This record gives sequence, structure tokens and C-alpha cells, in this order.
Amino acid sequence: MIKLLHVEDDADIREIAKMALELSGDIEVVQCVSGEDALTVVQSFVPDVFLLDMMMPGMTGMQTLEKMREMPGLDQIPAIFMTARAQHAELEELRNLGAADVISKPFDPMSLGDQIKSVMAKTT
Repeated sequence: MIKLLHVEDDADIREIAKMALELSGDIEVVQCVSGEDALTVVQSFVPDVFLLDMMMPGMTGMQTLEKMREMPGLDQIPAIFMTARAQHAELEELRNLGAADVISKPFDPMSLGDQIKSVMAKTT
């Protein structure tokens, strides 16, 4: 079972992603509405992978990841970003920050679980 922490401020995207990921049958999904929320949740739920929205009010996905990387035990967890603004320069910046993958929005709910599993297979 893959434990995934999904951080996304858009309720519709959270719902679609949760349904899509849980349908795969072997992904446990915990969701947060903000980076600040995620920083609290990871104190009691340590995931196998982060799925982070890039653009959120308050903390961006990048800022959220930077803060989580400072926390004990979270520095090696793979991070996958979701973004509607997948410009080449931004993708490079995310990969330089250690992003395991970047998923463009709108994403395909039918393949989301497979994308997560593929990233996990490469990082383990």
C-alpha cells in the first residue's frame, strides 16, 4: 500500500484525485487543503510520496516541500507536483528541487494512479 499525501486547495480537484487514486486499490490518500495544513498532518502521517499542487494561496507547493524537507524523516520522500503552468523553465526548477515528476493539469484521472506507481517504482 502506497501512502500518499495530497496537498491541493481546489475542492473539485481533491475529490477527483482522491476517487481516482483510491480506485487503484493500493494507494492510501490523505488530503490537505493548504501547505500549512500539510505541515501539521505530516507530524502524525508520514507518507511514501507527496502530491503537491504548485499554485496555492499562502504557501506554494514548492514552499511546502521546502518546509517539509526540513522536518525529520521527510527529506527523502519523493515529491510529485501538479501544475497548470507546466513551462519548461518551471519544470526544470521543480526537478532541480528534487521533484520526482510533474503532472500537468488538467490530469487524466484514469491514469493518475499508474503515474504515481510509476514514479514510486523509479524511486525505490
